[in-house]
Amino acid sequence: MVDDTGREELHKAKQDYEQRLADALSRQKNPKPAPKTSYGMDLNSVYSPEDRSDQNYLRDQGFPGDYPFTRGIRPDMYRGRLWTMRQYAGFDTVEETNQRFRHLLTQGLGGMNVAFDLPTQLGMDPDDPQATSEVGKTGIACPSVRQMEALFQDLPLEQVTPSLTVNASAQSVLSMYVVTAQNQGIPLEQIGGTTQNDILKEFIARGNYIFPPGPSLKMGVDLFEYCAEHLPRWNFINICGYHVREAGSSLVQELAFAFGNARAYLDEAISRGMNVDDFAPRIAFNFSVFNNVLEEVAKFRAARRIWARLLKEHYNAKNPRSLTFRTGAGSGGSTLVAQQPENNVVRVTLHTIIAAMAGVQSMHTASMDEAHALPSEEAATLALRTQQIVAYESGLADVIDPLGGSYYIENLTDQIEEQVDVYMKLIDERGGMVAAIESGWVVHEIAESAYRFQRDVEQGDRVVVGLNRFTTDEIPPIELHRPDPSVAKGVITEVETLRKERDSVKLARTLDNVKAVASEGGNLMPSTLEAIRSWATVGEISETLREVFGEWQAPNIT
Repeated sequence: MVDDTGREELHKAKQDYEQRLADALSRQKNPKPAPKTSYGMDLNSVYSPEDRSDQNYLRDQGFPGDYPFTRGIRPDMYRGRLWTMRQYAGFDTVEETNQRFRHLLTQGLGGMNVAFDLPTQLGMDPDDPQATSEVGKTGIACPSVRQMEALFQDLPLEQVTPSLTVNASAQSVLSMYVVTAQNQGIPLEQIGGTTQNDILKEFIARGNYIFPPGPSLKMGVDLFEYCAEHLPRWNFINICGYHVREAGSSLVQELAFAFGNARAYLDEAISRGMNVDDFAPRIAFNFSVFNNVLEEVAKFRAARRIWARLLKEHYNAKNPRSLTFRTGAGSGGSTLVAQQPENNVVRVTLHTIIAAMAGVQSMHTASMDEAHALPSEEAATLALRTQQIVAYESGLADVIDPLGGSYYIENLTDQIEEQVDVYMKLIDERGGMVAAIESGWVVHEIAESAYRFQRDVEQGDRVVVGLNRFTTDEIPPIELHRPDPSVAKGVITEVETLRKERDSVKLARTLDNVKAVASEGGNLMPSTLEAIRSWATVGEISETLREVFGEWQAPNIT
């Protein structure tokens, strides 16, 4: 039914309401300050048609599966297939992580997010003096193809695709996976999965980089070229707003910096002569889900529209699949609190409901104990059950974009898009994302946002239940996962054995080839694959590339 309320009549009614609201507030003894969005914009007390009067339905919302995809990237959405239920795992030995994935697959897991330890992410072998204290702590130690083969032994790789959560050493890790899958008899054209491979976000959010931004960007786009030609089912990058938000950014900065990174990758690929429609359909994203239900739903709606318009208007993409913003969503780990850990079950339930209403393509739900340690098997299973209950019992999968048309949601969606556009222009003014990273400006912006958030929590202006309000001195019993201190010794022994058994002449030849290709500016994927097949380790390949590219030293931020 079309609303036939006259504009003047509506405006007068709203003025009358605002006067009644002002009168009510004036009678309060201690009126609360007017609330704002998490990114600092004023909030109305109520939203009406006047707050979305400039919106054109077909231009700005459309229908699911139609440009600009605000309401969803497929016409059937969850009526056709549910989001992929992924869980993030990686700890101690590859054999133990293999068992965790096997357990979760029997419980209904649809995809595997593989966590690698810091040495693997930073291109170090486990016997590197700087690495030994971190081996197997925040993920698996995977220095060679032998560990990769053990990780995926007897797992149905043709059915359940992995997401390899690695960036600086993505070429080596993907090469290990390709060799492993081929050894299982899977042809190249059937190998499916994702490499995170978003190295630019490491410079602004996590710090797990090796080489300077320029060579790092070049190596990331090497994967674009190689996968576009050889691995048609592989998602060769998962651009991450998630880590930007976890570093302390605002919701708007999360989107703006992720899309800024995306533009850098797009520009680099196109500068090599690639056609945007040959690679854009395989670009995937990963964004956080925090606790503010309506803001987060609006964020994902705005993201789909921003991406569609960017690819169509700026990059002249023709393939509709190039315009679709395919994203995973993960529970914001920083929203979980060590105090009263059972409360985190409620927070993760909120995250799941948000992601379902927002129309994401895959979901990872955090475990209630993650503020203390790596998830226990019981907690990881409960996190998966949370997704399953929402998917099958809540009714949220039955209707597409259930909040679409809400005056508030549409206003938020428009406002977030506008604020992201402001930041994108600031990035352009600084010469693009790589220049903005190298100058330290992006890190400074995130640090300022993180400071404001933490100040609000410590002053009590931002309530965190169990942390700064409704606290208790009780320490509830909770069984935590504890790292096995013997893991490092075992992995070091495995690497030493590998080095004794391989052909050292063949290895030296392949590493020399990696160095030559890097020096000449060629695509490093073929030579890296050749080195991995010769049983080169992640550390050896990275050390070879350090000789050519050097290491990045971040600028001092004042």
